[in-house]
Amino acid sequence: MRCMMCERFSFSHICSSCQNNFLQPSLYKRTLPNNIQLISFYKYDEIKKLLHTKHSDLGYHIYNILAKLSFAKFADEFHTDEKFFSIAVDDHVRHGYSHTAILNKHLKSYNITPLYNQLRAQNHLTYSGKSKYFRRTNPRSFKSNTGVKENIILVDDIVTTGTTLNEAIETFGKERVSFCLSLVDLN
Repeated sequence: MRCMMCERFSFSHICSSCQNNFLQPSLYKRTLPNNIQLISFYKYDEIKKLLHTKHSDLGYHIYNILAKLSFAKFADEFHTDEKFFSIAVDDHVRHGYSHTAILNKHLKSYNITPLYNQLRAQNHLTYSGKSKYFRRTNPRSFKSNTGVKENIILVDDIVTTGTTLNEAIETFGKERVSFCLSLVDLN
């Protein structure tokens, strides 16, 4: 096959040279309105073309590559004696896979345990390209299945306004959520 970025022959959808030269993550931090820290690895414009594969079979492979480069690297370097539980925001399977579950899976380490099917939206509207007003007037109505009392890391793929993460934090209670991770932050 050919690398999606440079079109050279590769055993992967993105060759190792392009992964090393163009896809190394940076840490971007911001505080959400409820005073919870959000850490993101890419800006939207850096990987826009790759994110557009999200709703296709190719997206499964691309999200695994991006998660390995960012979430897995974060987990390897996140050293603490405390134990954390990562929970993906609405890891419901659509288009053959769950993009947030892929990101969450790559956080597995000695002190981070990924949990699945723990936070599901009851409202399945798409927020892609919608206004902040639309997002606020059409809440996700999350339901939580977890008994985890503290040290929750919330995981999402793309954060625009932070409305979804804020609602997820409210579902658990902000005293239970330590911080949030996202692949991309549009701010």
